Amino acid sequence: PYYIDLNQNLYLQAYLHSSDPNLTVFVDTCMASPDPHDFNTLVYNIIKNGCARDSSYATYYSPHSHCARFTFSGFEFISRYPLVFLRCELVVCQLWDYSSRCYQGCVRRSKRHAS
Repeated sequence: PYYIDLNQNLYLQAYLHSSDPNLTVFVDTCMASPDPHDFNTLVYNIIKNGCARDSSYATYYSPHSHCARFTFSGFEFISRYPLVFLRCELVVCQLWDYSSRCYQGCVRRSKRHAS
């Protein structure tokens, strides 16, 4: 476990271990839950579909395409639950494929009209 207080910054890095230099990683979704087995019932979205949902979320430059670095502050869950678990989903893409999910950034889902 890693211990932080409310509003304290948490810094994370995801690194893809691959010998292929033409791959890159993108943080698509990152969420928190007090239950490590349930990320549906009580969830705090930090980033979803590439869109920051927490105002403290920020990305950091990495000189390596295999590495994604980001940070966010301790949020309300920290003070209400003894443990909070993170689940992040990353996408791996070809480095120069600008049509891939890695280069789309924030994707807002379109709303459907009910007739």
